[in-house]
Amino acid sequence: MEMTESQIKEIVDKVIAKVTLDAPAGSMHGVFADMNVAIEKAKEAQRIVRVMSMDQREKIISVIRRKIKENAETLARMGVEETGMGNVGDKILKHLLVAEKTPGTEDIKTTAWSGDRGLTLVEMGPFGVIGAITPCTNPSETVLCNSMGMIAGGNTVVFNPHPQAVKTSQFAINLVNEASLEAGGPDNVAVTVEKPTLDSSAVMMKHKDIPLLVATGGPGVVTAVLSSGKRGIGAGAGNPPALVDETADIRKAAQDIVNGCTFDNNLPCIAEKEVVAVDKIFDELLNYMVKEQGCYLASKDVQDKLVKTVINEKGALNRKCVGRSAKVLLKMVGVEVPDNIRCIVFEGPKEHPLISTELMMPILGLVRARDFKDAVEKAVWLEHGNRHSAHIHSKNVDRITEYARAIDTAILVKNGPSYAALGFGGEGFPTFTIASRTGEGLTSAATFTKRRRCTMSDSLCIR
Repeated sequence: MEMTESQIKEIVDKVIAKVTLDAPAGSMHGVFADMNVAIEKAKEAQRIVRVMSMDQREKIISVIRRKIKENAETLARMGVEETGMGNVGDKILKHLLVAEKTPGTEDIKTTAWSGDRGLTLVEMGPFGVIGAITPCTNPSETVLCNSMGMIAGGNTVVFNPHPQAVKTSQFAINLVNEASLEAGGPDNVAVTVEKPTLDSSAVMMKHKDIPLLVATGGPGVVTAVLSSGKRGIGAGAGNPPALVDETADIRKAAQDIVNGCTFDNNLPCIAEKEVVAVDKIFDELLNYMVKEQGCYLASKDVQDKLVKTVINEKGALNRKCVGRSAKVLLKMVGVEVPDNIRCIVFEGPKEHPLISTELMMPILGLVRARDFKDAVEKAVWLEHGNRHSAHIHSKNVDRITEYARAIDTAILVKNGPSYAALGFGGEGFPTFTIASRTGEGLTSAATFTKRRRCTMSDSLCIR
């Protein structure tokens, strides 16, 4: 049987991803054996980047965008192959989103005041060399998105990637440096080490030439960065609830929630992790999910098996389950389902471990609430004060406002899937570093700059 062009391309892309994963780290730009050497190289590059014009920086970012598009499928396949998490199709979409919508130098703006007393300018200046810790859930997406914003601000960056995704992260770093060189910029605008460890992370966090630290990951790494004594931007955990009341378009809510929950197998930290629905429409919502949206309704026995499988005895997630598909998770507990099953649903109390824990897998527990007030209280409890993300499906503006004030998150999506918050089917720009804990929210180039006020006063003013 003859193969189609698309089938041949898929095989080629798989081979390229595999060969790239097997390539030695030393053959890539920006990858060094020692963290201190990496920092010194980034410092040398920053001396050049900081005096580059905005146009020159934007040229680098434009080439990065092009290279992301050219390598989107390779990056996606590498991420799935190396980590076992997520799926290729959705990861391609995430890389294209980064390429097309991540803000560049247009995010760096000068504010000015002028009048009888003179002229005052507030400019955004670079921090210098930024130290960044990145996760295994979005390894190349975070590296590329951060690099674009940090370079736009006149910085260079030292990454300490998650060891589980080191090859994918290094490939992304190499792309950034190739883009800089192609655009006439310096090498080593983004750097890392061959074998990132806790020790290399500690060196980076304590280094005198790193004034700003950016952590994207779990609560442990964010706490470490915020305890470093340096300026820190922390993008940590979330457990985003989706509230549905009786005024919502219930069929659309079911579709939006499942689409958001299952995107890249629930790896995005903003994704719907559980649902709180008022009693009046609870059964209708669950019915649409099962009958129309490819959801598997788990029995009490299956729920219990899932708890023991995805959460270990210490209460931590089983890494072999994170980012896996619903079909794979169900197979782990002895349940075979067709390919169209994309989410596991069940009804349970808010304290259920599969509901109260941020799972990062397509398991969606539904909590029944007496009324809207009860639903808000349950959703706020489930968000655990992370102030990260939340979602609501309602046509009542007053209720949406009440929920927004009560849950007080960096992101609130109204009547849409979670990924709309990142500009995917919604307005706005994407980021893979959402700093809810330290208050910056969705980070961009402006986040990675410091403000400088320059005042020229007219001392000869006649009174």
